[in-house]
Amino acid sequence: MQLSKRVSTLTPSSTLAITAKAKALKAEGHDVIGLGAGEPDFNTPSYIIEAAAASMREGHTKYTPSGGLPELKDAVTDKFKKDQDLDYYQDEIMVGTGAKHVLYTLFQALLDEDDEVIIPTPYWVSYPEQVKLAGGKPVYVDGLEENDFKITPEQLQSAVNSKTKAVIINSPSNPTGNMYSKEELEKIGETALKNNLLVVSDEIYEKLIYGDVVHHSIAQVSQQLKDQTVVINGVSKSHSMTGWRIGYAAGNAELIKAMTSLASHSTSNPTASSQYGAIAAYTKEDGSVEKMRQAFEERLDCVYEKLVQIPGVSCVKPKGAFYLFPNVKEAASSCGFSSVDDWVKTLLEEEKVAVVPGSGFGSPDNIRLSYATSLDLLESALERMERFINNHSS
Repeated sequence: MQLSKRVSTLTPSSTLAITAKAKALKAEGHDVIGLGAGEPDFNTPSYIIEAAAASMREGHTKYTPSGGLPELKDAVTDKFKKDQDLDYYQDEIMVGTGAKHVLYTLFQALLDEDDEVIIPTPYWVSYPEQVKLAGGKPVYVDGLEENDFKITPEQLQSAVNSKTKAVIINSPSNPTGNMYSKEELEKIGETALKNNLLVVSDEIYEKLIYGDVVHHSIAQVSQQLKDQTVVINGVSKSHSMTGWRIGYAAGNAELIKAMTSLASHSTSNPTASSQYGAIAAYTKEDGSVEKMRQAFEERLDCVYEKLVQIPGVSCVKPKGAFYLFPNVKEAASSCGFSSVDDWVKTLLEEEKVAVVPGSGFGSPDNIRLSYATSLDLLESALERMERFINNHSS
């Protein structure tokens, strides 16, 4: 069968590939520790589940507006006002089938053939693929490890040309867990305004931050920058609702209208019961989010100290999300491997520890470890990793 050119350009998700391999080994009876998951290991809070179940019993099982229930849009606008003191109206909000679908719809509505989107590396694996599917061209700018994997205004400026239409900012970041400060966002924002770039601000991990850092949205910098920013968020990570598939965009009303029209021809609408669950998530908080955040912070503090003591491994300590993104190039080299990808493959085969190679995120010297699993399993995984390195280095 002759497939379309657009799908022939796609790169398979390295996260899904390693997860599938780990599941296959586990099904064969192997004791596999999977650290590839991009979702919290907590169940959705019970008050959200109950709200969704109640909505179905009350008959809310039909089509909803394509861009989301008005009540959910109200809950989202209230959240923006409470958390960032940002004012949005219903026609500036589009609810979709997860933040990934919202991003996909955004690029489809925004990009024409050969429009360029600046993507800092390391990047979430789907950004470049979604840009390519919309006919656009990803332009990569290296977020250097010595700068906590963040790009500078000078780097952004150097990547801009007449075809540049947007830049993606992901803070806290997947895969690095690092964040831009208020001052850094102000300078990035100045460059975006100067070059008339749309800022796509992915803030899906905003509730999972640690230490004394504070999350800032680039849309808070100024009204002018808010008008030129689309904020992407959702309840998947913050409320452990990955399977519910509810995300949203906030931005320019004309762009939001176009995205909503496009979604009406793809998904019709987000799942009704999931939307009622999301309404409860934002209006009936019971402390579950904070308990989950505290658990992740405890794991991070414990595991990070053990990780950086492993020979040949270095790591910038993340400030948010639930990932570690260590550099293991020295460890892989000392073990006789020509690439980190081969090192990761052999680690899974021999020690049954599944991590995601950084090549899928644009950083081939790194790996991504998710600490969205129990502390016991995390510690056991690091022990196996250290044993693997020692065995191959001797």
